[in-house]
Formats: sequence, C-alpha cells, structure tokens
Amino acid sequence: MQIFPAIDLRGGQVVRLYQGDYAQETVYGTDPCAQARAFLDAGAQFLHVVDLDGARDGTPANFDSIAAIARQGGLSIEVGGGIRTEARICQYLELGVDRCILGTIAVQDFPFAARMARTYGEQIAVGVDARDGYVAVNGWKELSQEKGPDFCRRLRDAGVRTVIYTDISRDGAGLGTNLELYEELVQIQGLDITASGGVSSLEELRRLERTGVRAAILGKALYTGRLDLRTVIQEVGAC
Repeated sequence: MQIFPAIDLRGGQVVRLYQGDYAQETVYGTDPCAQARAFLDAGAQFLHVVDLDGARDGTPANFDSIAAIARQGGLSIEVGGGIRTEARICQYLELGVDRCILGTIAVQDFPFAARMARTYGEQIAVGVDARDGYVAVNGWKELSQEKGPDFCRRLRDAGVRTVIYTDISRDGAGLGTNLELYEELVQIQGLDITASGGVSSLEELRRLERTGVRAAILGKALYTGRLDLRTVIQEVGAC
C-alpha cells in the first residue's frame, strides 16, 4: 500500500484543520520544504499536498510553496485544492507534480472532470470529501445532493481511475478511520481508492491494506507523533 504523508498549506504554513473547520487550525510548521525533506528522510516516496486557501476560494495562494517543494525532488507529489481549470492542471504538471486532484469542480462541472481524466489519465485523481454520507464542496463548507459511493461509481464510469475519499467527520479528530466505508468503496471495480481522514494506527493501516485500499494519506497522526512515518513505511508501505 502506498503511504502519502500530508502537507496542508494555509498562508504558506503547514497546518492541520479539525474536521475541515478553518476556524480550528493548528500550525505545525512555517517551512513546507523542510517538512517535505523530513518526510523524505523518513523514507517517504509519495507526498500529498493541499492548498487549503485554494480549496476555499479557488486561488493559487500557495503555488510558490508547492513549486518550492517540487523543485527539491525525491518525492512523487499529488496536489489538490482549488484546481478548477485545465490551465491550473498544466501549471502544476509543468512544475513536476505527478498528479492533480480535482475536488469541487468534479461536482460542479462533471463533464470537465471526465474530460481531464480522459486527457491526462493517471495524472488526474478526484478527491471525494463526504460528510454524513454526502459529497462536500468548496473547502468542505457545503453539501451536495449526491452520496459519496454513488459519485465514485459515476467517476469510474467516466474514466477516473483514482479516488481519494475523505470522511470529513474523522479528519483530524483522532477517532480512527471509517473502515466499513472503505470496505464498501473497494468493491467498485476499476477504481483505486486512497483512504484519507482519521487514520491513526498501524492496525488500521493493515486492515485497509487487507481490504484492498490502494493508498493511505497520513496527517495529524504524524504531526502529533501518534504514528511514526519510518515505521509505517517499513510495516505497510510499498512502491
């Protein structure tokens, strides 16, 4: 299973939010490049980066920080947050980012997401963020009318290969991840599922791996020391 340590950016700083609430922010660092190097030194091969400012308002507020991380090299990087145009996708890919994550735009303009998946293939993923079972948009502030698993099936049918699925209620809460949900999602044939939100123990990661989840994103559990990245990679990480 691929392990993606996460760097969430807001105002150029490394932060974590509690259940997606911008009013409940904890700053864990002021140097995103140093954080990326620390993950690399711990054995990471992959990195998940989110522009939280971009997720909320669509602007590339943390573009320079992401560019600096990409220039360092050594990590396969996926980036999300405010990517709502093909021009923005091209900007990130030209930086050396390996995969762009579409979020809000995939709900609001599904044909665009389908077209980008056909055009860029594996370089496109869709982030499906759900609260109470329904897909959330605009930095998790609003709920759509569609249930998460149903949306995932539509994405698969449109040619999307990778979905990063976050149960918002678990994100940053230290409550563990929603294992039953991922057991349901991996049954969608032809779709690679990345688990995100609340992963906080090696046993959870082992269960996700046995379930067939392709990758897992680790955030708060790394920053608080609940999980040690080097140990995680040795135990469950894979190329």
